[in-house]
Amino acid sequence: MSNINLDLLRQGNRRALAKAITLVESKLDSHRNQAQQLLEEVLPETGKSIRIGISGIPGVGKSTFIEAFGKQLISLGKKVAVLAVDPSSPLRGGSILGDKTRMEELSREENAFIRPSPSEGALGGVAQKTRETMLLCEAAGYDVILVETVGVGQSEYEVAAMVDFFLVLMIPNAGDELQGIKRGIMELADALVINKADGESINLAQRTKQHYQNAFHLIKHGSFWTPKVETCSALEKSRINDVWEMICEYQQLALDNQAFYEKRARQNAEWLNKLIHEMLEMRLKQNPEVQSKMPLLQQGVMNNTVTPYNAAKQIVDVL
Repeated sequence: MSNINLDLLRQGNRRALAKAITLVESKLDSHRNQAQQLLEEVLPETGKSIRIGISGIPGVGKSTFIEAFGKQLISLGKKVAVLAVDPSSPLRGGSILGDKTRMEELSREENAFIRPSPSEGALGGVAQKTRETMLLCEAAGYDVILVETVGVGQSEYEVAAMVDFFLVLMIPNAGDELQGIKRGIMELADALVINKADGESINLAQRTKQHYQNAFHLIKHGSFWTPKVETCSALEKSRINDVWEMICEYQQLALDNQAFYEKRARQNAEWLNKLIHEMLEMRLKQNPEVQSKMPLLQQGVMNNTVTPYNAAKQIVDVL
C-alpha cells in the first residue's frame, strides 16, 4: 500500500491524516485505487462521529460561528474536524488559505483539524472527496465533523445528503421577507440558527426567530423531529452550547426512532446510484465508437432529422 501509516492514522496523527486525504484527492488512477484500498481498510473504524452540515448566505458569520462552535466542542472534550466544500470556480482562487486564516484560533487547537476541499469536477466532484475525507477523519478519531458549504445552491443539497444534521445560519433581518432563503433549503434544514443576536439586534433576532418558526409549520418534515429555530452570538460566544444541546437532542431522538443509521444507509445507497451513473457516463464518453457517432447525432438532433430519444438509444446501444 501507499506510504501512509495506518496505525498513525488510527491514533489520530494529523500528518498521517493529511497525507491520506491528499491521496484521496488525487486525480491519478493509481492513487484512486490506493485510496479506495485505504478506505476499505479503515471502514470498520468509521461512522462513530456526528456529521453536521453548516450553511448560510455570505456575511452571516459562518467562520466566526464555526470557530466558536468548534472551540466549545473541544472544551467539552470532543475532537473536531472542519471540512469546507467549495464547488465554486477555481478562478476565484479557491479557499485553501482562506479557511486557516478565517479560523485562526481553531486551527491552533490540538484537537481540531481544518481542511478545505479542492474545487474540481472529477468523478463525484467535491462531494466524493468530502465524503471520503469524512471517513478518514472518523477513522482518525474525530467525534464531530463539521461540513461547511462555501457555495450557495447545489452544494447545499450535496452536503445535506452526506450529513446527519443540517444547520442553516441566518442573520436577524427586519421586514418579513425570508431573506432570500429558498423553500428547498428550508426543507433541508434540521435547524435554523440566527447568528449576530447581540447588541441592538437582540429584539430583531427574536422577531426573526418567531417568523421562521411560523414558516416551519407550513413545511412537512420527518416524523420524529420538528426543525427548531435558535438564536446565538458567535462573536460574544453566547448560546453556542444551546446549539450543541439541540443537535444532541436530535441525535438521541433519531437513535430512539431507528432513524439515525437508516438515514446513513439511505445516503450511502443514493451515493452508490449517483456514482454508477457518473461512471457509466465516463465510460460512454471514453468509448471510441461513441466519440465518432456523437457529433453526427448531435447535429441530427439540432436539425430535427432525428429524435433525441432515437439518438440517445443509438449511443447507449453501443455499450
